[in-house]
Amino acid sequence: MKAIKLVVFDMAGTTVLDNHEVELCFKQAAVKNELHASDERILALQGYAKIGVFRTLWAEQLGKNHSKTEELAQKSYQDFKHILEQHYRTQPVLTTEGCLETFEFLHQQGIYIALTTGFYRDVANIILEKLGWGQSLNQGYKNINNKSGIHLSVTPDEVGGVGRPAPDMIEYAVRQLGIQNKKQVINIGDTPVDLQFGKNAGIGYALGVCNGTHTHDQLKTYPNDGLLLKISDLIDFISHD
Repeated sequence: MKAIKLVVFDMAGTTVLDNHEVELCFKQAAVKNELHASDERILALQGYAKIGVFRTLWAEQLGKNHSKTEELAQKSYQDFKHILEQHYRTQPVLTTEGCLETFEFLHQQGIYIALTTGFYRDVANIILEKLGWGQSLNQGYKNINNKSGIHLSVTPDEVGGVGRPAPDMIEYAVRQLGIQNKKQVINIGDTPVDLQFGKNAGIGYALGVCNGTHTHDQLKTYPNDGLLLKISDLIDFISHD
């Protein structure tokens, strides 16, 4: 068995079922603000901190260094936040296939579980509460003694607003959970930026899962240490060299 001490999971699309709802919420905010972005372009930017995505798309539409870019990005982002929060408050929130089985295995092996996300803290908390993963966490969104659920939740809010693909959230999780060797860490997500996130952090394994928002064909061209059909395939990955 690989000597893994920590697995860092993405939320939407990896551990939290996402039938492209986040993209739809983003598209609604874009349309409301007359931001023209194709579905393919929005999908390609999944996993990044959302304010950064709005800045990128407005810069593409208006031109680099346009004086209105930041104002329009902030307005679009506020609309997106309202739409997204309403969605998660009013709609069922479910785990992905095999997620709970995988968590149970990791707890049995004494391996820490951390969640990272491009969402801001308020939305992450709505999801954690609905799934029953937030109640046992302290004010720092951590509980290293958890026997079920997760040990740590990290959003860009905890690392000065820095989102993926910068490695800050993984590095924060490593520090918070006392991991001495980053090669004993796995990061897993369902988007290209998740793979880049893991690679940038210099951890042991940057893995992709192919039943979230991106398929195997969409992920295979990006540097990775393995692509899993579903999240529970992580059990065999950890159990066998």
